Amino acid sequence: MSNHRALITGASAGLGREFASQLAVAGTDLVLVARREERLQALAADLSKAHGVSVAVIRADLSNPGAPAVLFDETRRRGLDIDYLINNAGSSGPDLLGDRGWPDHNDYLQLMTTSVAAMCHFFIPPMRQRSFGRVLNVASVAGLMTVSGDYSYGPTKAYLVALSRGLAIALRDEGIHVTALCPGFTHTDFHASEKLTRMKRSSPRFIWYDADVVVREGLRALEKGRAVYISGRLYRFAIPILRLPPSRWLISAFGVEV
Repeated sequence: MSNHRALITGASAGLGREFASQLAVAGTDLVLVARREERLQALAADLSKAHGVSVAVIRADLSNPGAPAVLFDETRRRGLDIDYLINNAGSSGPDLLGDRGWPDHNDYLQLMTTSVAAMCHFFIPPMRQRSFGRVLNVASVAGLMTVSGDYSYGPTKAYLVALSRGLAIALRDEGIHVTALCPGFTHTDFHASEKLTRMKRSSPRFIWYDADVVVREGLRALEKGRAVYISGRLYRFAIPILRLPPSRWLISAFGVEV
């Protein structure tokens, strides 16, 4: 991956930080994007010093509808061609039927779906001109199943899976790979909220994977041109089994459809 440049959204923590680290180790120059600029600057300094790569920082809030266009224009202004686009920014989101007002939900949908489509809209055409590009959209196994009560997070990830499949098919003969990475439960600060921390403590340890495993598998799948990749051996085994008729009937009783 050396001599290429990767733009990573949500790069200040979690999987985004791990993507930045692994790509820097491979000699890839970076553009780090997130809302927390101080954390980005600290990470940029560490990666540049440790691996000798060029690291640019751009603060952006992708729940803002205008952010992808501003971000693209800023990379052009700085002369930063993007070869790898890692759409990683996201959050667990509010309950669609809860007490939060619609503007909160609209911002969430903007962050999780519309911003990813916009980033592809802006950054893929220059990749086509160069006949090379890699786009990884961080989805989730939640996007491959329907769980009772999940009408926010899972549906947004299902959109990313469908979007990635469509782009992968359209661009496969142009030197551009598009992958929807679908992790299961992963050790990151994504689960730092009180509710999610309780859930993590009460769940079996074997369903959890480390961030470095998820990122390494995702980057490998991207290079191989896999349109959808389920990270974690457990999940790669379980999802096909759950789709078999007897399993589908059984789990449907618990409000799960795969």
